[in-house]
Amino acid sequence: MTKAELVRESRPPLDWKYAPSRESTDIVTVDQRYGLFIDGEFRRPISKKYFTTINPATEEPLAEVAEAGEKDVDRAVKAARSAYEDSWGAMPGKERAKYLFRVARMVQERARELAVLETMDGGKPIKESRDVDLPLVAAHFFYYAGWADKLEYAFPGLDPQPLGVAGQVIPWNFPLMMLAWKVAPALATGNTVVLKPAETTPLSALIFASLADEAGLPPGVFNVVTGAGATGSNLVNHPDVDKVAFTGSTAVGKLIRNSLAGTNKKVTLELGGKAAHVIFDDAPMDQAIEGVVNGIFFNQGHVCCAGSRLFVQESIHDKFVEKLKRRLSTLRVGDPLDKNTDVGAINSAEQLARITELVEVGRVEGAEIFQPDCVLPRNGFWFRPTLFTGVSQSHRIAQEEIFGPVLSIMSFRTPDEAIEKANNTPYGLSAGVWTSKGSRILWMADRLQAGVVWANTYNKFDPASPFGGFKESGFGREGGRHGLLAYLKGIA
Repeated sequence: MTKAELVRESRPPLDWKYAPSRESTDIVTVDQRYGLFIDGEFRRPISKKYFTTINPATEEPLAEVAEAGEKDVDRAVKAARSAYEDSWGAMPGKERAKYLFRVARMVQERARELAVLETMDGGKPIKESRDVDLPLVAAHFFYYAGWADKLEYAFPGLDPQPLGVAGQVIPWNFPLMMLAWKVAPALATGNTVVLKPAETTPLSALIFASLADEAGLPPGVFNVVTGAGATGSNLVNHPDVDKVAFTGSTAVGKLIRNSLAGTNKKVTLELGGKAAHVIFDDAPMDQAIEGVVNGIFFNQGHVCCAGSRLFVQESIHDKFVEKLKRRLSTLRVGDPLDKNTDVGAINSAEQLARITELVEVGRVEGAEIFQPDCVLPRNGFWFRPTLFTGVSQSHRIAQEEIFGPVLSIMSFRTPDEAIEKANNTPYGLSAGVWTSKGSRILWMADRLQAGVVWANTYNKFDPASPFGGFKESGFGREGGRHGLLAYLKGIA
């Protein structure tokens, strides 16, 4: 045996496991108690009620947050109306733009702090908060700041005017990003805002309120009322709210639509989804595997446009599924603040129960389940990345939105069959297509009943690109020039 062989023989095997790389939370200061942000300052709730928001990865309490009652919501709407009539509504667009540019720059300056807070309060991996959410938040404010003094060019020959007071209700899966999608175009067009964040993720909206105040935004232009469903209902149904924007479940969206029927309020609804992700046999397989993983396991599957139904062409189905299973086995599930984590904590015990219930339904209905072997943390709310094969179109896991890291896999033979299966859903928010043929991409996009179709990629967003759905996924668009329409009158 040579000397080199002896050295190799004596070396211990290399351990390629990831070493912990936890993001520090020292940059974030969380107060013990938060009031309601109304008319430029934090105020105690008239309701005298508070609730606790927790870290879903540890179940430890983070802060007490005010629960706004009907009188609190009324006070916030009155503040927004006063700010609209006294200053903001008539302010020249170039002056409004200065505030939005300032907010965008401050978001960039405090991006690390906001990303850590978003992960602590929501459970998503820090690399997603840091590298996806916060850059998009700043980008949306920059983008709509640029439109603020150009509305007459956006809609030439018309007379675009603000609506007044916008009541906005946002979900818990992308708290800051949904705030930016709604608040930036509303303020750019001259409206004032009363925002109701989700009860499980209220902290980033409250910190943003402080940031907006530091940016010099006039009192009453931006207000935050925290609470659960009752608070949102009070805001949506307030008689002095001119515009309602809601992102959340289809069930709640239907309630809002019914309650506002017959009123003059302008409404946009961005609701649930059950997106089809279609893989043709000529697709670059390894790239498509990564696209599928990003499509369903990004943010633990807590994404309305998640590619939760995977359709693979029959000729490559078995090979594709085998490679996908191997890829799932490499996903790292655990501490969301660890920069190596791929799949973080489920947002709440309630959502975990929903996911668990539907996965069990999938087992009972006869689908074959695969979950990689991984150790889950003892505390917090966790669920393994999951895929089902042998799924039929009638299975509940193929029809109902699970809103978790669960993928249902089906096959198809022809493009026509892929379209028929992909459109067999009450939803119509998004879809993805993987193929090397550009003509096939265009053919599929023309026939898929979805508001957004990604080609050879998935979950890519840009402030200049409109986003929204059809059917039970809602109506209206957010992002791009189209996102201005929902906050203007004088435009057909």
